Amino acid sequence: MAVAKEFDVDELDESENVELTDDKLENGSKGQLIKLAGQLRDRRNDLNQMASERASKRDDLNAKTREKVDEAQEHREKRDELNEKVQEHKNKRNELNAKANELFDEVDDMKSDLELDDGKDLEELKEEIEQLEFRQQTEVLSTEDERELIEKIEDKREQYRQKKEKVEDSGELEELVEEAEEVRSEASQHHQKVTKLADEAQEHHNEMIQAYREADDIRDDADAMHELFVEAQEAADRHHEDFVRVQKRLRELDKKEEQDRKDQREAKREEAKAEAEEIYQKFKEGETLDTEDLMKLQKTGLL
Repeated sequence: MAVAKEFDVDELDESENVELTDDKLENGSKGQLIKLAGQLRDRRNDLNQMASERASKRDDLNAKTREKVDEAQEHREKRDELNEKVQEHKNKRNELNAKANELFDEVDDMKSDLELDDGKDLEELKEEIEQLEFRQQTEVLSTEDERELIEKIEDKREQYRQKKEKVEDSGELEELVEEAEEVRSEASQHHQKVTKLADEAQEHHNEMIQAYREADDIRDDADAMHELFVEAQEAADRHHEDFVRVQKRLRELDKKEEQDRKDQREAKREEAKAEAEEIYQKFKEGETLDTEDLMKLQKTGLL
């Protein structure tokens, strides 16, 4: 099987397998069967060794698969932990942004109430008053023009006074603006944490996916190695079964040989007994027996 070379294991050479046919089993001589049993035993042992090596490599691959799955699970847990933190910071950021929006709305309302967004600021009004006063002091005006200029100056001074009073009363507004900006800044900090933690979570997610893919690849190799193990083990089992069959046949032949010897001994005993009885009959009839005949009678217990 070509796939064996991919995993640095010896290929199973089927030409080295030992075949047992019914004809060999039933008609083979005892010597031939003893030789065949030895060949089956040796090939079985080689195949069992091969199967053991393949099982060991399969188990190593399965262990590596579990390691990769554990690694992926660690990345999954870290990712989920980071995502929980991301959600916490998101919630806090959203709460703070909502609070900041409310504060800035209050700022806008207060500005509207104080009319600080309308008209000119204090510096502009002060400059205009100085320009008008300078004109009053340096220009020759008619009585009517001078009166209008004086009224204009007084009007600007009144605007300046009212504006200044509003600004002086706007200390609460400044505090509100500062608070709103601080809340917005805190929300921005949480947003930065959201971005940083989300990036870390994505890295662990990518590592998890990669580890699972590697685990799948190694598991495929383990499955292929298991098939190689099964191939060798089944061949070893077949050789063992054939070895057992030959051993059984050899025991049958041994029993048959023993029975044949027993039958032969029994036949010789019967033959000897019949001969002894014939000699004994001659003895009773008065015939003279030689030494050999006497020994035969003693051997059979007739004398």
